[in-house]
Amino acid sequence: MIRLLIDNLISGGHLTSSQYRQLLVTNDQKAIEYLYKSARNCSKQVFGNRIYLRGLIEISNVCHNNCYYCGIRCGNGSITRYTLSQQEILSACEQGYNKGFRTFVLQGGEWDEAYSQRIGNLISEIHSSWHDCAITLSLGEHSRLTYQLWKNAGADRYLLRHETANEKHYQLLHPTSMSQSHRINCLKNLKSIGYQIGTGMMVGAPFQTINHLVEDIQLITMLKPHMIGLGPFVPQQDSPFSRFPAGSIDLTTRLYAIFRLLFPLALIPSTTALSTLASNGRQLGINAGANVLMPNITPLTHRTDYALYNNKSVFGAESVEGLKQLEQELLSIGYTIDWSRGDSPQA
Repeated sequence: MIRLLIDNLISGGHLTSSQYRQLLVTNDQKAIEYLYKSARNCSKQVFGNRIYLRGLIEISNVCHNNCYYCGIRCGNGSITRYTLSQQEILSACEQGYNKGFRTFVLQGGEWDEAYSQRIGNLISEIHSSWHDCAITLSLGEHSRLTYQLWKNAGADRYLLRHETANEKHYQLLHPTSMSQSHRINCLKNLKSIGYQIGTGMMVGAPFQTINHLVEDIQLITMLKPHMIGLGPFVPQQDSPFSRFPAGSIDLTTRLYAIFRLLFPLALIPSTTALSTLASNGRQLGINAGANVLMPNITPLTHRTDYALYNNKSVFGAESVEGLKQLEQELLSIGYTIDWSRGDSPQA
């Protein structure tokens, strides 16, 4: 029965809510292995055995939001705040470019709109200095005007996880000043402006149910993003959710595989959170259909300050310093690095 559901996804079909639930909770190990194998085959049919790399630069851990799960929320007074200068960011880009990166991901806490032009100037400088590179932003919720400004400056992609498709669950994770409908509207604005958009969620977030995850699948199916980013929830010691357990690796990789079959052309990262919980997390993600990795190229002086969650992996094969280790790791499971921009085929 479960195998028939997987075959339906392989053939381009969609499942009912109860069928997605069955796929997420089944203990049929042969069916689960078939799911992973099918996702790998699907990815290889489109992308071959190539894994795209993106250089991740965490430009600031200053944020005006107070999301209950996050270590850089404004209410956390226990971390050292920083904001990289434009020169520090440009130097990181230069280092990444010389190593072979052709996509830079600028990630940071959510700033006020007053900083929009400053970010726009930075994007413009990166775009003019390394015109053959793609620029991905992950800077939170902003006005359509700001998103347009950044697109005009040279940004190509935008990552904005919806976090949860269920409005009541959303309010359990965020203060009342934040709105799930506003976040979804931001994604729609980004897509209509012309960004390659990415969305996703934490797996195993506090108060999350399997039904919530089914709603996430259905929302992402409706949004039709170019990129899908998800990883297991990892608690942060200074957050209100510090005592909640980490999310399931198994459930996370099952979702990777389901999304790969639903979106054969999507860019799906094997995320740092997965590698934080499991030493072979990168391989597990790739073997479930992921085709993107994002080594950290943030300056070493600030790399550990971007403390989204406990024990975040920022060194070794998760970093620019560990590229040789990463290359060998990928070769050991039959994959190779693709150093191109790696745009979505559906863009």
